[in-house]
Amino acid sequence: MVEIAEAGRVSIRGVTKIFNPGTESELTALDRVSLEVEPGSFISLLGPSGCGKSTLLRLVAGLEQATSGSLTLDGEEIRGPNYLRGLVFQDPTLFPWKTISQNIATGLDARGILAGKKDKVDEYINLVGLKGFENVYPHQVSGGMAQRAALARALINHPKVLLMDEPLGALDAFTRMRMQTEILQIWESRGTTALFVTHDIDEAIFLSDRIAVMTPRPGKIKELIEVPLGRPRARNHPDFIRMRNKILQIFDFSEEHLLSYYI
Repeated sequence: MVEIAEAGRVSIRGVTKIFNPGTESELTALDRVSLEVEPGSFISLLGPSGCGKSTLLRLVAGLEQATSGSLTLDGEEIRGPNYLRGLVFQDPTLFPWKTISQNIATGLDARGILAGKKDKVDEYINLVGLKGFENVYPHQVSGGMAQRAALARALINHPKVLLMDEPLGALDAFTRMRMQTEILQIWESRGTTALFVTHDIDEAIFLSDRIAVMTPRPGKIKELIEVPLGRPRARNHPDFIRMRNKILQIFDFSEEHLLSYYI
């Protein structure tokens, strides 16, 4: 049985990120962003393209360094990448020369602990529904299956925080909805903290405990919205629709606004 992960607390305090500072191409991507991600919670970063969502996630992952402010995991400063912060990209980024099983084992192999944990690979293959596909290569599976393998590769290291950067953006609508349900099931079974980047309002409502709505660049958190809906969530339920309309109004895209745009 897959072990329950230790959930981590992420603290983002007054974070500003400026690319190419002091040059003609200087760009402020994030401006004094603060956010507390509670242990075991599922938070989505929601906003238009270019608002700094992915930049913020990369800062938490340790792939970028903040210009100012602080980022910590359980009180310890984030200085660089670490397996305790598992990252899943929009592209599954699987190694094409490795089988699905070998791809999932990559993190354990890199840490030098694969020999004693080979049984864990089979457990995570089962967790993400890839039993029977262990020995095939990434080009032989669908996009959704490849993304499941990427999730398993991140989760097998028992991260305290699972970071997902629009992991379903390249999938068709039906596969995307199925994967949303599967991500929730995996998150609930693992007990880890989740920080999820999306520009899809329904996706954010379906998945999240809280939604951090971000402004256009330079990115700030305009509003932090609680999602008081039980799970599983029906997308056609009146409460779900009311939540969607509330967020549309925050973005100044109420139903009335959209109707007047098309008339």
